[in-house]
Amino acid sequence: MSTKQIPMKNGVGASCVVISALPVADMTVLDYFSQRFEHVSLAQWQQRFEQGEVVDAQAQTILPNALLADFLTQKIFYYRHVPNEVAIPFEASIVYENEHIVVADKPHFLPVMPGGQYLHETLLVRLRMQLNYPDLTPVHRIDRETAGLVLLVKNASVRGAYQALFRERLVEKQYEAIAKWRPEYHFPFEHASRLAENGDFFRMAEVEGMANATTILDVLQHNDEWAHYVLKPITGKRHQLRVHMAALGMPILNDGFYPQAKPMSMQDYAQPLQLLAKKMAFIDPVTQEKFDFYSQLSLWNIHEIYLT
Repeated sequence: MSTKQIPMKNGVGASCVVISALPVADMTVLDYFSQRFEHVSLAQWQQRFEQGEVVDAQAQTILPNALLADFLTQKIFYYRHVPNEVAIPFEASIVYENEHIVVADKPHFLPVMPGGQYLHETLLVRLRMQLNYPDLTPVHRIDRETAGLVLLVKNASVRGAYQALFRERLVEKQYEAIAKWRPEYHFPFEHASRLAENGDFFRMAEVEGMANATTILDVLQHNDEWAHYVLKPITGKRHQLRVHMAALGMPILNDGFYPQAKPMSMQDYAQPLQLLAKKMAFIDPVTQEKFDFYSQLSLWNIHEIYLT
């Protein structure tokens, strides 16, 4: 049985481990999981086994005292838990839906995919539950802090065709951002640089070398202090727009990572990152229909920004 056939629980798919070696000859599956995932207590793993949340490739429940040796070179599936997961008080809306795709308008602060401290409070899991499409999968991502359009596909049979749109750069993407006004630049203009991980958590940085990230920048309106920018990423590197704006001396308003990472603290829902995935346009690879989608969300009014 493949991973896809392992049943979901409350919109969450099973994770898996492959048993490639035996740490101890007579180790049980329960002991293996409690040692591999030390942040989960032995009692918690015991409860998960009792609830049938650890299964083999045929979706059959594994007993906690089963010998790990019996599963050598095999996959064991389990369901992640996030204790005391914090509810995110913002909802996504559906911009468009047909038999193949869903276009969602994601709010700030909501992750697209489960990861780390986020599991049920993610766009994917919420929409799987809301729409009752267990195979629903995003074909691209935007940052948790960014709001705007996300394309998800309902069926695995056509997923590759939509993923190819992004891989082959056949999707027109347009973002909007609020940042300081920089009158020395002549808009529109193109900024290209080489981006790479800078070794600080998951932040990116501009480095020497051939450009691998390109953004076209324009301005919608501005006053003496702030501007409402239009950003068109030609490439899709992680944090590309945030890094490029910071490198140009106009970091996006409320960015907690660029140009410098700010101390991690309680999430301030009153200060969302002023970055919005506003437009997405493409020719549908299945129906050949031309789509132009627009987010219904908006950024702050630059004439009403008063920072202390």
